Amino acid sequence: MEHLNINLLINDLALILVLAAIASLVFKLLKQPAVLGYIVAGFLASPHFAFLPSVSSHENIEFWAQIGIIVLLFSLGLEFSFKKLLKVGGTAVLTALIIVVGMMGSGYLVGKLLGLDAINSIFLGGMISMSSTTIIIKALDDLNLRQHKFVPGVFAVLVVEDLFAVVLMVMLSSIAVHKSVSGEEMAQTVLLLVLFLVMWFTVGVFLIPTIFKRLHRYITDELMLIIAMGLCFLMAVLALKAGYSLALGAFIMGSILAGTTEAERIEHIITPVKNLFGAVFFISVGMLVDPTVMTQNAGTITILSIVVIVGMILFGTTGMLVMGQPLRIAMQSGFCLTQIGEFSFIIATSGMSLGVLEPKLYPIIVTVSVITTFFTPFFIKGSIPCFNWVAKHLPKSWNILLEGYSANQATSEYSESRKLWVKVAKRYFVRTIVYSAIIIMVIFIFKKYLQHYIFDLVPGTEFNNIAAAAVVIFLILPLIYGLSRPNIRHDEKRQIVEQSGKISYVPMVVMSVINLVLSTVFFMVAIYGLFPSHTSILIAGGITLVLSLILSQLLHKQVARVEKHFIDNVNVRENTRTGKERGLVSDLHLASIRVGYGCPFVGEKLKNAKLRQKYGINLVSIQRNSVEHMVPDGEMRIFPGDTLGVIGSDEQILEILPVVEASGEPLQANNSESNVKFTHFTLRADAGIVGKSLKDARLREDYSALLVSVERGGEYLSPDIDLVFEASDILWIVGDPARLKPLHE
Repeated sequence: MEHLNINLLINDLALILVLAAIASLVFKLLKQPAVLGYIVAGFLASPHFAFLPSVSSHENIEFWAQIGIIVLLFSLGLEFSFKKLLKVGGTAVLTALIIVVGMMGSGYLVGKLLGLDAINSIFLGGMISMSSTTIIIKALDDLNLRQHKFVPGVFAVLVVEDLFAVVLMVMLSSIAVHKSVSGEEMAQTVLLLVLFLVMWFTVGVFLIPTIFKRLHRYITDELMLIIAMGLCFLMAVLALKAGYSLALGAFIMGSILAGTTEAERIEHIITPVKNLFGAVFFISVGMLVDPTVMTQNAGTITILSIVVIVGMILFGTTGMLVMGQPLRIAMQSGFCLTQIGEFSFIIATSGMSLGVLEPKLYPIIVTVSVITTFFTPFFIKGSIPCFNWVAKHLPKSWNILLEGYSANQATSEYSESRKLWVKVAKRYFVRTIVYSAIIIMVIFIFKKYLQHYIFDLVPGTEFNNIAAAAVVIFLILPLIYGLSRPNIRHDEKRQIVEQSGKISYVPMVVMSVINLVLSTVFFMVAIYGLFPSHTSILIAGGITLVLSLILSQLLHKQVARVEKHFIDNVNVRENTRTGKERGLVSDLHLASIRVGYGCPFVGEKLKNAKLRQKYGINLVSIQRNSVEHMVPDGEMRIFPGDTLGVIGSDEQILEILPVVEASGEPLQANNSESNVKFTHFTLRADAGIVGKSLKDARLREDYSALLVSVERGGEYLSPDIDLVFEASDILWIVGDPARLKPLHE
């Protein structure tokens, strides 16, 4: 029987993959997304299509489809990152919120009008509230619109929608389990989800980039694939243990890895895995398409398609207008969002697996997705004619109002004092959330797993209570200090007081009091049940007082070091990309930039690219397929996927970044981290280059190094070819430190 099942599984996979290949090729020729081809292939392999063989076991396909959901969410997490969410700003969050709330409300009303119960109506609203990132990107690429002005705003909204979709999946699952909608339960679900996200994001960011940094030279592509998928499934299992979905865990791990320097490499390596299992998932979606149900519900499908298209245009345009975009940009953006896709299928699959979604809704929503996806390119192209018509017929007073609002949003600037307050408030909010989540996690683990061991080890009720209290206080003490220590630096406090006066002390005191109250509450929760309630209050208050008076200096350096390590890990990918914190002389930095397919000098020789003349930067290395070419000569060509090591100022690097990284296709990833370092050292007296000019020193040929500057007598000398090296010169140089040792050791 076991062999028979394996044979059936292989037969089913062969059938669906061959059909998927043929269908996707046909749709490629028709210039339609491959997703539609997979859905058609699923329909052809289903029992609903009698002219071809059908799959033998739908359960087998469902198993692979679940893996497909996990891998899809993992890859979406890799493209997401919470740091990117912070970058897009509150306006993108507000726009996405308008779209999601508006579409959910519309879906709920349509569901009730169609006679669905409350839970099915809510699921219907969720299924039509998310646009498809994959389909939008494909449509923009096909129409060569990726560089148009409206696209960054659309992508910012899609980033936020990805997070909303994950939160929505959790909320809908909670509704399905409880078979009811309760405001209290929803608030509790969202709060627990936020704590879960913050907790694992913090732990992951603290550990994973550090591990990658220390072991990078041992991690091949094969091992990286195993590590990435292992971490993905591990986080999925942990999420399932915590009562969430496997997909949520995969998304979280993807977002953690998105902040590492290996993100592009992982994304490239898992692409074949994502494509395979993603195809199986969309095929499984197509297998549930029932022509009979579609025929019987043609009216419903038509209504929902109209609601999706009109609703997305209306709420998307409104959201973009609120964001401060001109009417033209807002309408182009709104017309981009007129489809539903992968998240609709995932939500529908979740509803089916939980047994709360009416079976007929699945093929209906799939058909709506197919229809809206098919028309997406036409709506994108039709946005400008529609804008011209609206602008022509819009009352003049409305035009003036919209233009004035847009101009005001574009030119409005906060005062320096307010900007600083926003920065301080954001830091305070993030630190409070992160520390609170970790403290709650530590207390939970202690109460659930450690406390009873202490009771068993220490005899006597009074003694084991004291021992348990001592252990839990010891565990959370550094975290409590991190939570309660001042959030504003001395220079920031001085600047705020100078600009806003002594009244600014009030919010500072309020923030400090809130954190002290939180600290006391956490201490009370930690020792709750070990002592009488009034004793717990006294102990917690006493510990907080002692902490604030005595232990601050003792813990200050340790907590500050841990915070710095965490922040460095959060920013490691961006710092590597832009060269921050890799300074050499004055304002110069080393940046590692990956070449995209849209880079204008792809295929050119370095001498023809004229990077120094055009952008003022120096090219020190090219990394290609695990091979690092130090100080390449002018005959070497630049290819997509190369990683360029360049030296330049902040302005120069920021100018060249979008040029080099321009890409409409996936980038190739390097296999190992570069050994190129900025370094400086004192030239020893017997070094081989002492007394020689830069021209004769052969630094490029013998040491694969590039000289940036020579420090002599407190001055920096430019690397002129006639410059003669002297003993005790300080060389500021780029190269492999191991190869440069003979010059200074």
